[in-house]
Amino acid sequence: MSLYLIGDVQGCDGPLARLLDKIGFSPSRDTLYLLGDLVNRGPSSDAVLRRLMGYGDAARCVLGNHDLSLIAVARGHSTPHPKDTMDPVLHAPDREVLLDWLRHQPLAIHAHGLLMVHAGVLPQWDVAQVLALSAQVQAALCGDDPDAFLSRMFGNEPARWDDSLQGVARLRVAVNALTRLRFCTADGTMQLKASGRPEDAPAGTMPWFTVPGRRTAGVCMAVGHWSTLGVMLQPDLLALDSGCVWGGCLSALRLDPADAARHELIQVNCEQAQAPGE
Repeated sequence: MSLYLIGDVQGCDGPLARLLDKIGFSPSRDTLYLLGDLVNRGPSSDAVLRRLMGYGDAARCVLGNHDLSLIAVARGHSTPHPKDTMDPVLHAPDREVLLDWLRHQPLAIHAHGLLMVHAGVLPQWDVAQVLALSAQVQAALCGDDPDAFLSRMFGNEPARWDDSLQGVARLRVAVNALTRLRFCTADGTMQLKASGRPEDAPAGTMPWFTVPGRRTAGVCMAVGHWSTLGVMLQPDLLALDSGCVWGGCLSALRLDPADAARHELIQVNCEQAQAPGE
């Protein structure tokens, strides 16, 4: 049995197929953990979703910002960005099946000693808090009235966590941190507009994973989302967005739970050649 982390696929089913062939993936034996942004900007989001659905429990996914955007667009709570490529899902004959499967994925997974999210976590949160917030968002998305949340999900405020937050404000902070975060201040105030390299952090901010005293600092995090960060394999951070949809690679990391030094990075080139963006 092998365990794999896979970075942002973003609708690039061809590279995903080649990557799975290269690693010799078998759904009867192996498990994939996909780190969000399964869809959008690439040409074949519908094929990516069908593929992962077909693997059943052998493919476990966290939601990214593009995945949530697709769900919101499909339910009439947002309009597509000019660069979005959501139509293969929105016009698919099995559209509702695909969207329902996507809506039931979590924002965080804790397994094999790793805390997996798409983007990042705020310094005030420990693992239990991250998983609790993920469960609360998932309950809102999968409950009897997901539109009540989706209609108010977007927005950059509140920009900072407070334990007293309730309702949509609480869930919005969770969504923004877990699916959009790159930079924040030392007190966890999120800066959600910048997408450059760590050394280009806006004044007064820093990459979320460098905040002193972060409560998840003792836990290895696995993330995607940050293509200008690229692949980063550190004892406490496994970052795997290698910019497939922007003309880079699609990356998988074969995990060795007993010895992190034996993790193995496997990559395939992607034919996409779009300009980088959110």
